[in-house]
Amino acid sequence: MIELRSKKQETRTWNWKWRVFINASVICSLLLLASMADAQAVDPNIPPYTSNGHKITPGAERLHGLLALLHDKKVALMVNQTSTVGETPLVDTLLAYGINIKKIFAPEHGFRGKADAGESLNDSIDAKTGLPVISVYGKKKKPTADDLADVDIVVFDIQDVGARFYTFISSLHYLMEACAENNKKLIVLDRPNPNGWYVEGPVLKKEFQSFVGLDPVPVVYGLTIGEYAQMINGEKWLPDGMQCTLMIIPCQNYDHTDQFSLPIKPSPNLPNAAAIALYPYLCFFEGTNVSVGRGTDLPFQVIGSPKTKFDGAYEFTPQSKPGAKEPPFLKQKCYGYALSPSNQKSSFHYVLQMYKLYADRDDFFLKNNFFDKLAGTGEIRKMIIAGKTEDEIKASYSKDLEAFKLIRKKYLLYKDFE
Repeated sequence: MIELRSKKQETRTWNWKWRVFINASVICSLLLLASMADAQAVDPNIPPYTSNGHKITPGAERLHGLLALLHDKKVALMVNQTSTVGETPLVDTLLAYGINIKKIFAPEHGFRGKADAGESLNDSIDAKTGLPVISVYGKKKKPTADDLADVDIVVFDIQDVGARFYTFISSLHYLMEACAENNKKLIVLDRPNPNGWYVEGPVLKKEFQSFVGLDPVPVVYGLTIGEYAQMINGEKWLPDGMQCTLMIIPCQNYDHTDQFSLPIKPSPNLPNAAAIALYPYLCFFEGTNVSVGRGTDLPFQVIGSPKTKFDGAYEFTPQSKPGAKEPPFLKQKCYGYALSPSNQKSSFHYVLQMYKLYADRDDFFLKNNFFDKLAGTGEIRKMIIAGKTEDEIKASYSKDLEAFKLIRKKYLLYKDFE
């Protein structure tokens, strides 16, 4: 059932090496009651990228090798606010070492990470550095031949959170495609994946390809961004089987069992560990008439709708905020639940529970079928409507998931969780 938090508990931050915190039951009117137990709070004194007492070193902080590769080269970067060396932006660090940066390619949310989800970006000049910023989240999704004409090497350094619909892996795919087409070398500076300790969800079907899902991977793929790039190349997912000239600068002291905090929120609506942990489960609600808390202080930590008043549950009212200027149900009171991360049986655990509780089920899914794009298949929505159980839904994609796990193992750079 849905895991809940009281208003007093809502501001706590939870470690996402999760346990099942609660046990809820539906009684009469399907009122959900829950209690919290066995929670592990994140220690605020533990530095970011630290797990079990050891420091994980992202690829961007292995500067000696990177600087040697970029010396006397004309360089383009695909980066955002997460692209740092310690607390210093990677761009500033490279400029300080005299690297010839020609331009920046800006993905969703922009180079500085301040734009709304889905907000189209225009080309611009970065006020701080004076560098040209070329949008690849607006009129185009990948650099053109002209964009790359004056460039020798491209560097990709963005923090991923390990969910298929998090669009930075789509930007990586298109960047690899552009580099392959124009014979440019791509260097990926690897970073650890906060959801890299498991694999779950249906594998995307080709007919449901979109920018929130380009490659045939499950919802949670359990790979770092560097491992993912190797898989794109190795499985020949670029058009016509093209290969990108690719180099990965891996993390040090990381493996897929590590639990760690991030130094910078990876996007405006993933402000903390709880939101990052819940994101692979809650993003499906963006294809429904249920809010995930955009425009509140708890994005991707609360769910609710103005269209159903859930008895005794959590209430919130989305407001216009930086990163969520026009959130769904702006200024409308939503009734729902505040959540805490926990190990779930399937990617669709929360969606199933909310669908059962929703007053008008015909109005639950958006008519544009965006839910299907997020799921990567049209079958899950049909199964939910047909009243299938969580176990039945998971069984429907288990064979494809097991096949993907075998593919995944070919591209691992780090010790696996299994």
